[in-house]
Amino acid sequence: MTANRAYLDHNASAPLLPAAREAMIAALDLTANPSSVHFEGREARRLVETARRDVAALCGAKPEHVVFTSGASEATALVLTPDWKMGRAPLTYSRLYVAETDHSIVVGGGRFGPEQVVALPVAETGTLDLDALAGALAAHDGSQGLPLVAIHLANNETGALQPAARIASIVHEAGGLFVLDAVQGGGRVSLDITELCADFLILAAHKIGGPKGAGALVGTSDVLMPSPIASGGGQERGHRAGTENYAAIAGFGAAAREALANLARASLLEGKRARIEGLIRQVVPDATIFAEAVDRLPNTVFFAIPGVKAETALIAFDLAGVSVSAGSACSSGKVGASRVLKAMGYGETVSGLRVSVGHQTTDAEIDRFAAALNEFMHRRSNAA
Repeated sequence: MTANRAYLDHNASAPLLPAAREAMIAALDLTANPSSVHFEGREARRLVETARRDVAALCGAKPEHVVFTSGASEATALVLTPDWKMGRAPLTYSRLYVAETDHSIVVGGGRFGPEQVVALPVAETGTLDLDALAGALAAHDGSQGLPLVAIHLANNETGALQPAARIASIVHEAGGLFVLDAVQGGGRVSLDITELCADFLILAAHKIGGPKGAGALVGTSDVLMPSPIASGGGQERGHRAGTENYAAIAGFGAAAREALANLARASLLEGKRARIEGLIRQVVPDATIFAEAVDRLPNTVFFAIPGVKAETALIAFDLAGVSVSAGSACSSGKVGASRVLKAMGYGETVSGLRVSVGHQTTDAEIDRFAAALNEFMHRRSNAA
């Protein structure tokens, strides 16, 4: 991190872990194609397959069911498609059902047409309206194809956790496929694909302390698979053509190992979150902390200061040496009204600040955040 700054934006991108950096540096010393059969090629292949086992272990999956991609965006585009294969037989999913609070790339529908995407409402807490889901699936026209449901496990802004197993039960009873965007969960909550009852999970390396530019689509089998975006050399068992970026994949694997180990320390993240929320309440007693009534990620606080625009506070924090965000970091630095808060019923005028921490976050960084918040509110009070 930059000296004399507090980085509290782990949900946007977690700092690169030392183990991931070391794995990547070691991989960069190899000069080979992982598909080559000579010694150097086999060494590169060994790195890829070791990482595949580590990512599979994080998800309770089998290594052969992990497909590496260039990130969560590509994994999402790969899995959100009407065109599938059951073995060699074609299979069609005619409609995609998503939550209004899902990440923008999921709401965008991937390879589904806009007319094929149905956005489902959420409660004020941010959790999916299960009755609306059941009703939509009951009304689904099966003559055109099957339903595909894609929902985030944890919201990237509020941290609210969805009842994945209950959603899966509704989806599977309707004969649908359940895709879970698990990008924000690694090392914070369990990602066991069997416990979550998901058919596929989407992951991103840089959210768990790995490098940017690596992700994965993890399934429960390789019998039912989406049509590839690009075909060619047969890499990733034909599901994702292109020479593997084995340095990034090696870093992903190292980060996955640490994320799995960190699950036993999730209570430490809860302690940091509770401290941050307590400090917010001390300085801004009438602050709104979103989704606090439901299960949330243990590292995430999304809050609003009455009468204050998020971008105004964001600039003040940045000038004070504290890195927080106003929500999703997927809009090229754009700060505006939160689509998530609007879907939760807060309207266009409410905006929030997101504080997200990791196991590396220190008490001194949290103290710096509190001091910056106190100074901001003091200046605002004096200007009133």
